[in-house]
Amino acid sequence: MRSFGYIDLLSFVHALQWTVLLVIVALAFGGPLALLLATTRTSRLAPLRWLAAGLIQLIQGVPLLGLLFFFYFGMPVFLGIEVPALVAVGIAYTLYTAGFLGDIWRGGIEAVKPAQWEAGACLGLTSWQQFRHIIGPQALRLSLPPTVGFLVQLIKGTSLASLVGFVELARAGQVVSAATFQPLLAYGIVAAIYFALCLPLTLWSRTLEARLNGAR
Repeated sequence: MRSFGYIDLLSFVHALQWTVLLVIVALAFGGPLALLLATTRTSRLAPLRWLAAGLIQLIQGVPLLGLLFFFYFGMPVFLGIEVPALVAVGIAYTLYTAGFLGDIWRGGIEAVKPAQWEAGACLGLTSWQQFRHIIGPQALRLSLPPTVGFLVQLIKGTSLASLVGFVELARAGQVVSAATFQPLLAYGIVAAIYFALCLPLTLWSRTLEARLNGAR
């Protein structure tokens, strides 16, 4: 046992970098996949809609912890592939992000009035041009507040990565707590860091919701 010191604060800062990296990876890879699911979910072709809906329901129906365990522990068992913790966690959070953002963005697209599509068609625009210039910006306005709200959930959800041995912020708190026997201090600092990350995003989400009022 040792006392809490400067080195422990540095470990929190280092672990915070990995937490932020997880969020960036999830958004960088999950965002495009979410857009693909959202546009497919609103496609005019029924088989594509059913496929996208099934994938979204599957991802949302499996707990995030289940995804983490499957890609970290399940892949070596079923496929004989040893997956590094960062890769396994990155895949799990990418799918998690795609499933939920895809549903959020699908709602934003469907909330745009059909007359907007018809207006674009009357102007001679292709379906892609209609989405890019007319539907997309309006859907973004509607879905931005819940997207920021989901980002808060994603940041807090990165704490589950500690259960597969990935050293992010929550895992660093566990290590420091075990080394110093001061769990209240260690986890109190971890909670304060999460709060400092999430509070500005929560306030920003509320501001966006009031400013980008889809009813106006």
